[in-house]
Amino acid sequence: MHQTRILIVDDELIIRESLAGWLERDGHHIMTADSGEKCLEILKKQSFDVLLVDIKMDGISGVDVLKHVKEHYPDIDVIMITAFGSIPSSVEAMKAGAYDYLLKPFDPNELGVLIEKLIEHQSRKRENYYLKEECKERSRFESMIGQSPAMQEIFDLIQDIRETKSTVLITGETGTGKGMAAKAIHTSSPLKEGPFVSVNCGSIPEHIMESELFGHQKGAFTDAKETRKGRLEMACGGTLFLDEIGEVPMRMQIDLLHVLEEKIFYKVGGTQPISANFRVIAATNSNLEKNIQERTFREDLYYRLNVIAMTMPPLRKRKEDIPLLANHFLHKFVQEINKPVQRISREAMDEIMLYNWPGNVRELSNAVERAVVVCRSHTIESTDLPIVTPECRGKSHPTGGTLHDIEKHHILNTLVENDWNISRCATLLGIDRSTLYSKIKRYHLKKDPAGRA
Repeated sequence: MHQTRILIVDDELIIRESLAGWLERDGHHIMTADSGEKCLEILKKQSFDVLLVDIKMDGISGVDVLKHVKEHYPDIDVIMITAFGSIPSSVEAMKAGAYDYLLKPFDPNELGVLIEKLIEHQSRKRENYYLKEECKERSRFESMIGQSPAMQEIFDLIQDIRETKSTVLITGETGTGKGMAAKAIHTSSPLKEGPFVSVNCGSIPEHIMESELFGHQKGAFTDAKETRKGRLEMACGGTLFLDEIGEVPMRMQIDLLHVLEEKIFYKVGGTQPISANFRVIAATNSNLEKNIQERTFREDLYYRLNVIAMTMPPLRKRKEDIPLLANHFLHKFVQEINKPVQRISREAMDEIMLYNWPGNVRELSNAVERAVVVCRSHTIESTDLPIVTPECRGKSHPTGGTLHDIEKHHILNTLVENDWNISRCATLLGIDRSTLYSKIKRYHLKKDPAGRA
């Protein structure tokens, strides 16, 4: 069990001895100092959990000690020792960071209760710290961020497949982070030391796609002046990420299917087989099953790709991640742009939470970057956000009106859709229960038998 380390600082010997005797009998580790100067010397050499400091001492006063401790040793809690006439000074000291004050003459029982209360307070602080660290750890996986159940499922799936080399098909809307998920799968796998080769299939013209993917031999065609490696060969020993796989022409789909089935490929104009010893991860924002019905995507290739399926959730389905992501992007762009922006105002965060983000995480990142660039103070306000326009607001919130009108409408809809389950609604809205109750009261929202206001 942790033994509480307490330093008593008072210029009166009898005070130091009395306090030390009582606290040592309670099992605490005690040291004493007869001045503020001596206290600061001791702190340089030893660590403590609690300081009991006389508020009025010659030289360095108790308040000066308090300020020094709060600046240099923020984990130490300070209790001020004061006479009745110095209570106003003690109250000021508490505003400066003191935990509490102890009034002379001392009551041993009162002292014991105060110390026990402080020990419990420190225990809760440590517990909260570890919980926050655990939460922080769970909210980040490689370069991805999210504490929502939807993102935790993604993190768990990546962990489940980390030791395999199975083909993965990642689906999801534009901007949901499919590329980040592919990179996370690669860096978590046995192939992490190998290359990660990303190919945007939608950006390669059809007439050069075969050469880009498979490479070519010198003289294979008119412009083939020299032998060249393709993306598949570059990926050997690592991961080949085929982004926008739905954009691959039908003829090229046959060639990719052959690679997945036979595990070999040939350069254009080549006769020597090359081993396809790489993992394939494909991604698309298209509905491939619909494309199969429309005969624009091969069914056999779909099943070869869809060994492990992963669907990235849109941002509107993971609202509780929005503040986490917004603040992450804030810190990122503050460092990149080198501007002293410190926070996002509550009103601006309300706007961010209420917007539907059709462009998902990518759109949110762009919005925060723009806000950091145009912000003229230490705080990002609603007017700094590109989403705060009549056009955007009209699209996101058909009701229009003021921010309060929009918030009221959004909260009411969320409550009705979730049968007034306060915990669930608070999570979806990205706020705590007490804040939600306050907003319900502010907007006079009431539930009738049908669940409406």
